[in-house]
Amino acid sequence: MADRQRISGRVLGVMSGTSLDGLDLALCDFHDVYAGKFDVIKAFTVSFPPELLAQLHDADLLRSEDLLFLDNELGRFIANQVNKNFEGEFIIASHGHTIFHQPERRMTLQVGSPAIVAAHTGRTVVGDFRRVDVALGGQGAPLVPVGDHLLFSEYSSCLNLGGIANSSCIQDGYRVAGDSSPCNIVLNKLAKVMGFAFDHGGDIARSGKLNASLLNTLDSLDFYAKPFPKSLSREWIERKIFPCLQDSGLGVADQMHTSVEHFAHQIGKRLPAGECLVTGGGTWNSFLIERIQHHSEAQLVIPSRELVNFKEAIVFALLGLLRMHEKINIYSSVTGSSRDHSAGAIYIH
Repeated sequence: MADRQRISGRVLGVMSGTSLDGLDLALCDFHDVYAGKFDVIKAFTVSFPPELLAQLHDADLLRSEDLLFLDNELGRFIANQVNKNFEGEFIIASHGHTIFHQPERRMTLQVGSPAIVAAHTGRTVVGDFRRVDVALGGQGAPLVPVGDHLLFSEYSSCLNLGGIANSSCIQDGYRVAGDSSPCNIVLNKLAKVMGFAFDHGGDIARSGKLNASLLNTLDSLDFYAKPFPKSLSREWIERKIFPCLQDSGLGVADQMHTSVEHFAHQIGKRLPAGECLVTGGGTWNSFLIERIQHHSEAQLVIPSRELVNFKEAIVFALLGLLRMHEKINIYSSVTGSSRDHSAGAIYIH
């Protein structure tokens, strides 16, 4: 097959997740994409300046001109980090930060202007990975399963515990995937009520008690009855999850404990038997991992800290490289779009 030709190159993957933990940057050498051979040259996370972080957090409330300004500001921030920390020849694959994601209305928006990144770095940039898929009737998410398929095929399934939890596996010969439940968006917000950036090790959640009524309310939300492919958004979580927690009248620890049980149940039932590669910030929440393992037939495998923290940035680097070669980087079986395709807008410096 033509798509199985050897593809190699050096790409910098850049992304910000829904949990707003910072900007992840991973410079990768891909030696043979279809053989799953790659090395991470340099990877780290940069915290957002307080003003930019506040704007990103409330971006869905901004007026149109302020949102456009934020798009440019994040683009400049990305470009500055690239210029400051990386040298040599490489292309940039920049996902940016998702502000709106409503595929049922054919809407998705990521800010962090790839045009500004290209102009300010003098490098070729691939960005805007989701909108073509949404235009083709897909969910525009999750996109990481392409990397699961090409780079981590030795695992029966892959699970990412970010702001939103998503998983992928092979089913009837095809890669299938979807968002399983909220994750760190909820847990981090609850932790902040108690004065912490996040629940270290899941200690707060572990100290709480399970509330059967709240658990049943959360498990009964209509999203969970839908089959894959499907995706979640911050808007849905704000509209559906947080009101349930607030209306429960429970203390924060009990809300967090019950949320973890809810997430673990929804995540675990999607994982087939066999080894499951677990990545994303939620991997360090020991209580969450224990509960997912309890609800799953899979054997959860936690890889190196580098892969846990930067897998998504690595995969967006892969998507950018595939786009530069006009190769398929989104599977219709994953997103529900009308066809497999090569997504991403290319900005030549």
